[in-house]
Amino acid sequence: MTEPGACLPECGVARFLTLLNGPWATLIVRELLPGPLRFNQLREALPGISPHTLTSRLRQFERHGIVTRTLYPEIPPRVVYELTPLGQGLRDVLEAMGDWALAVPDPGADATA
Repeated sequence: MTEPGACLPECGVARFLTLLNGPWATLIVRELLPGPLRFNQLREALPGISPHTLTSRLRQFERHGIVTRTLYPEIPPRVVYELTPLGQGLRDVLEAMGDWALAVPDPGADATA
């Protein structure tokens, strides 16, 4: 995760890995691709993620323009997270990653056949 004020790498691949590091980053983006979600909706969609991790990832994404955070002045306050156009640009990347991963043979499948 990048620290506030930290410079991003010049290399595109290194920059991508810096922005979307860790096991949860791409999964958070995946959940936001269909549309805006509230914090608890994201937590429910990602079993096992801690509130601290989700908060820190969302803050990082917001700092880098990948996600917007909209606070509605209601009682109780409602906060909604949504991918920006920059964040939506990850759709093709995640789809390509998924296609590639599904093309990798599963060595365990041979053992059960």
